[in-house]
Amino acid sequence: MKVYLATVSGNSYKVKILLSLLKTPCEIVNLDISKQKLEHKQPSYLKLNPRGEVPVLEDDGVVLWDSAACLTYIARKHGGEQWLPNDPATLARVAQWLALSASEIQFGLQYGRRGVVQGRWTAGTPEQCQTLANIALTTLETRLQSHDWLAAAHPTIADVACYPYTESAPEGNTSLEPYPAVRAWLDRCKALPGWPAR
Repeated sequence: MKVYLATVSGNSYKVKILLSLLKTPCEIVNLDISKQKLEHKQPSYLKLNPRGEVPVLEDDGVVLWDSAACLTYIARKHGGEQWLPNDPATLARVAQWLALSASEIQFGLQYGRRGVVQGRWTAGTPEQCQTLANIALTTLETRLQSHDWLAAAHPTIADVACYPYTESAPEGNTSLEPYPAVRAWLDRCKALPGWPAR
């Protein structure tokens, strides 16, 4: 298996986390996605992912782009039922948190961070990003006030998917102080054996 990642990408970090937790052997190709290189926009890479984004996973002829697709594939192939449960209700709960990671977390926390750090507001104003960020964090806080993990009684890819841009929220000028359950969950995630540093 080969995965294409970028060190500055939270979506790449999701895949890195799961690979590390599962001790999955793979070849990692780190792309330089800076303005000077833009390796993710080159023709050879666009053949793998026409969206020109990271991550991408290649495995025995299977090519997948999007972090949720990569997490799903890795979890099902290498992680067993813990990381992507078969039970219909739990599987649906995983799916709803993956959806949050691709909606309010992405458009609020991820794009808010990008705007602050890079000065590049690609989807909405700072105020709109902040509104969505607060929705995302409130949704997480509500669940985590009474549960240790997002979708099940144990960590799943839902936790992995929601972690990176939640953890980096302060870089986008979104404080985590009002969300104690979220902060405790971030600590639980980092304490899992094999959890890698960014």
